[in-house]
Amino acid sequence: MESIQAIKQRFGIIGNNAALNRAIEKALQVSPTDISVLVTGESGVGKESIPKIIHSLSHRKHGKYIAVNCGAIPEGTIDSELFGHEKGAFTGATQTRNGYFEVADNGTIFLDEVGELPLTTQVRLLRVLENGEFIKVGSSKVQKTNVRIVAATNVNMFEAIKKGKFREDLYYRLSTVEILLPPLRARKDDIHLLFRKFASDFAMKYKMPSIRLDESATEMLTKYRWNGNIRQLRNVAEQISVLEERRSITPDTLRQYLPNTSGNLPAVIENEKSESDFSSEREILYKVLFDMKSDLNDLKKLTMELMQNGVSQKVKEDNESLIQKIYGEDENDEVFHEEETTAPVKLLSISPEVTVVSEADKYHFAEDVEEEETLSLHDKELELIKKSLERNKGKRKAAAKELGISERTLYRKIKQFDL
Repeated sequence: MESIQAIKQRFGIIGNNAALNRAIEKALQVSPTDISVLVTGESGVGKESIPKIIHSLSHRKHGKYIAVNCGAIPEGTIDSELFGHEKGAFTGATQTRNGYFEVADNGTIFLDEVGELPLTTQVRLLRVLENGEFIKVGSSKVQKTNVRIVAATNVNMFEAIKKGKFREDLYYRLSTVEILLPPLRARKDDIHLLFRKFASDFAMKYKMPSIRLDESATEMLTKYRWNGNIRQLRNVAEQISVLEERRSITPDTLRQYLPNTSGNLPAVIENEKSESDFSSEREILYKVLFDMKSDLNDLKKLTMELMQNGVSQKVKEDNESLIQKIYGEDENDEVFHEEETTAPVKLLSISPEVTVVSEADKYHFAEDVEEEETLSLHDKELELIKKSLERNKGKRKAAAKELGISERTLYRKIKQFDL
């Protein structure tokens, strides 16, 4: 078995991080077997190197090695790409086509971004992993294949399983051995080594002197977070090599190529939304409408109490919580405004402005308003109930739903109005 250092030189892997060495060591250990391997890690950490190591050191090294980016293939054609199709299976299928699993027989298939596979394709893949069987699109014939599957993903698989985007049984079948590659920010000592390697490569490619970082620029490079990992570091090295005339790079020059250099402060991120959060304006509008309907029903109830019992202290006490809900605690006294007179009288305030009237006019005003309003509400409500019953052909439940009241309340009103 080759040493870890020899593997690094062979596949161009730079770095001496302990987590990186452990990942390569696990790849060396599983290579002689046919165990399924799942490579995990953030985007840009170099996950594609592990499947190459496993294939080149396995007994399948003389077979085909096919790398498939599952996230780049449209959902409608991915089954055809992986398992093949028969002629006429769908529009445009002018001839029979062999899929990757048939072509890579006795070889290795690397499924990159396996977390992006559609659920229907996941079921087919699970069958291949279990017994090596698959069926072409548009065919009824079961075929067998002998391939080794190495998968990779940057998705949190447990979150994907929890959300129903990935099958739990497929995850455990793929991850017989799981190899985790560390992010670049966890490999501080390797960052400058990688940058120097990239700078040297681009100097040869573009036939120009290699760029060099001074001590302060090296420190800035090491402290940067590198969310894009090795891919981002390589991109920065290439930009500087091509665009900068001076070959000695200072912190001021480097800062121009590092986005958000001052925006690395910690922040609290809430992963799960609370139940009270709204994901769209439609939900907010629905809640407003429901609240308005609730307030309207409360007003109907309070109005009916006033119609039946008049404005009395008992009504106020019985509906105290309802009055506070509708008008608020501070406005409670304004709704039922009490005037201290020889014979105390409670009036329902029509507007926030208090009009001073004589004792006789006040009684006359209250009496007229109550009689006129009662008659108007009585007739209107009677008319609405009649129309609703006619529209629903006497079906009380449907009529009550249309009026926004309970069936029991409607029954009571029908008896009250002798309908």
